Amino acid sequence: MSGVAVGDIVCQEGDEVSSGACRQQETADLASSLDPQFVLALGDLQYESGALDQFEAAWKPTWGRFDDILSPAPGNHEYRTTDAAGYLSYFHTQPWYARTIGSWRVYLLDSDCNHVDCRKEAAWLTRELAASPSVCTAIAMHHPRVSSGPHGDNTMVGPLWRAAAFGGVDLALTAHDHDYERFGHLDAEGAPTDPGQGIRELVVGTGGRSLYRTGRPRPGSEAVHDRRFGVLHLTLDEGGYAWQFVAVGGEVLDRGSDTCQG
Repeated sequence: MSGVAVGDIVCQEGDEVSSGACRQQETADLASSLDPQFVLALGDLQYESGALDQFEAAWKPTWGRFDDILSPAPGNHEYRTTDAAGYLSYFHTQPWYARTIGSWRVYLLDSDCNHVDCRKEAAWLTRELAASPSVCTAIAMHHPRVSSGPHGDNTMVGPLWRAAAFGGVDLALTAHDHDYERFGHLDAEGAPTDPGQGIRELVVGTGGRSLYRTGRPRPGSEAVHDRRFGVLHLTLDEGGYAWQFVAVGGEVLDRGSDTCQG
């Protein structure tokens, strides 16, 4: 199955579109042109506070076209509305849950450990991974474990990351830093490890809100693009996956494929 993944997406109603901000209409059009069968929305979906009226006014006319095939995860901006109430009301979902996409099991996580009990969530993830073994598994959440962007590493998600690593998860899709970055395989502490082990992490915070410049590459970083909005075109096959980072305008800036641990 093929789909798209991205986070940090929609400006609030009335914000000015410019070359460096509020390009959500173009990223939505780009995603639509890829004819996705699923969409993974990686948090900070609706600025500035994830209010329900803004989801209705700004998200719905642009990225709302994908709501029927969307699997969202909340970001820190969703929590600028108490308890992420606007996000939860609009999407009618739980803070964390699992979906089956083709032959894959995908875990949509709430990585804002300042607002949820991530140890409790990690215990749930450990149980789910043990109870639903799959050849290929992924986690999708807002905060990356490791990032070369200005927000940097997020140690608070350590319990979630370790549960995923020990449970054999293959792929982590994240955002938060408004750039694209591909990492190789990372171990349970976020350090580089051998191919065939650990989790590959992709940071895709290029959904339209704005762009950040990255700094010195963190260990394990393999590719960075921080000057173009775009989406991740992701193909989930039995036993493996392939990705393309597609910029607005259609240019493919990064691509690759990998096999699953199972």
